[in-house]
Amino acid sequence: MVNTVFAEVSKKEKKALLDFYHSTNGNHWTNKWNLNSPVSSWYGVKVVDDHVVEINLFRNNLQGPLPVTIGKLQHLEVLNLAFNNLTGAMPLEIAALENLKVLKLEMNRIKGGLPEKMGSMASLVEFTAFNNFITGTIPESIGEIASLKVLNLSSNNLEGKIPSSLGSLSSLESLGLFENRLDGSIPSEMGGLSKLKELVLANNQLRGDIPKEFGQLASLRVLQIQNNKFDSFKNLQYLDTQGMLVLDFDEGNEKLDFKNIDFSKTRMADTKFEDEVDDDNE
Repeated sequence: MVNTVFAEVSKKEKKALLDFYHSTNGNHWTNKWNLNSPVSSWYGVKVVDDHVVEINLFRNNLQGPLPVTIGKLQHLEVLNLAFNNLTGAMPLEIAALENLKVLKLEMNRIKGGLPEKMGSMASLVEFTAFNNFITGTIPESIGEIASLKVLNLSSNNLEGKIPSSLGSLSSLESLGLFENRLDGSIPSEMGGLSKLKELVLANNQLRGDIPKEFGQLASLRVLQIQNNKFDSFKNLQYLDTQGMLVLDFDEGNEKLDFKNIDFSKTRMADTKFEDEVDDDNE
């Protein structure tokens, strides 16, 4: 029984944790790890069956880059490092975490591009990295993560087109790409996101027409596309707006006939984007 209670993780996983601790300036964390105690007693670390399955260090004053050895934590299911001072680029090795379900990196100072092979993170349900300095394009491979429900990359420096592969994310419920440098047109494939409830694309450089296929977004409740360079909004008339809670776009000279929408009950929000922080993380 004693061996079971105080079971230790493998040397490989412990080394990865120690690398992480030193790389992110563990001595200055708000809640530090006692490296002489069992790993299962370390703050924010959850161990199941002798494997590290969760690291939750939300708002814990982490400083510095993520080490490449983060990819050695093969059994990790939750990695929440939001609201810290992480710097450097996301290591490519993070894409090796095939069991990871939740990856939260928002409100840091992460720069560089997203790993091209993120599509191999087959278990990912939630990926949030808003309010960083991430550059480059959105990897096409993200469209391969069939389990993904929440993707928020808002307030970064992403550029290029929105990949049409995002239209394959059949489980997606929330997509936030607000305040980047994205251009080109919205892919028509995104009309196939039947479970999508929230789509926030405001404050980019998107062009062209709104896809007619948006009329297929039966679950949509929040749509914010203002402050772009669209040629026309006429296809918004195909939206089923009966249950719409927020609809924000740049009203021009076009006369749009919204048959099912009651604007007295719909918040025509301003351009400020409000990120929600989970109550249980505060």
